[in-house]
Amino acid sequence: MLIIYIRHGEPTYDPDGLTELGKQQAEAVATCLSIDGVDQIFSSTSNRAIMTAMPTSKRLNKEIAYLDFANEKHVWNNLTIDTPSGKSWLFQSKKTIELFHTQDIIDLGLKWYEHPEFENKPFQVEMSRIQVESDRFFSGLGYLHLGNSKYKVVDENDDRVAVFAHQGFGYAFLSHLLNIPYPQFCTHFELGHAEISLIEFKNEEGYSYPKVLSLSNRSHLDKEI
Repeated sequence: MLIIYIRHGEPTYDPDGLTELGKQQAEAVATCLSIDGVDQIFSSTSNRAIMTAMPTSKRLNKEIAYLDFANEKHVWNNLTIDTPSGKSWLFQSKKTIELFHTQDIIDLGLKWYEHPEFENKPFQVEMSRIQVESDRFFSGLGYLHLGNSKYKVVDENDDRVAVFAHQGFGYAFLSHLLNIPYPQFCTHFELGHAEISLIEFKNEEGYSYPKVLSLSNRSHLDKEI
């Protein structure tokens, strides 16, 4: 199985949608994905993600299945921090970025949210929600998570599965999938607008260890726009 993760195109947030450039980016994604095709299309329930998925859905004549757990409103409420200038993503706050790179946070690994600085914050609850819902999603695709990014292959398939979602959600989702602590993933990797990441689930004697084939590739955008 191949997971194709696509962040939505350049957005407008009020109302929730895409700019003209974002619409062009969505068409470029559709052109790219049409080459090898996709077997299933999933999208966050936000309009900007749905609008990015729509051209691919129409070209390939595939219905879109909706994943509300991937809607960025959830992580925006729970993986952000209040700053003097307003609410900010953890991965955009200077204070948090510096904290994420301290030895204390690094030593905590996947349990980074247990740091005293984050006491009474909803970070653990939100990460747990994403982990539970992500595991349920992959189980539905035939891959049962056993922990530490090891999956039992229950229903082997060669499906190409497109997931249209967000940056904020994607950082938490992919860090769980790859068993990389969130502070390291969200501060050292990029997920750009309408860029494509490929994660392979290869059957290794009945088990699978997701492997990144490419992350945040934008060659289709450079070619089409």
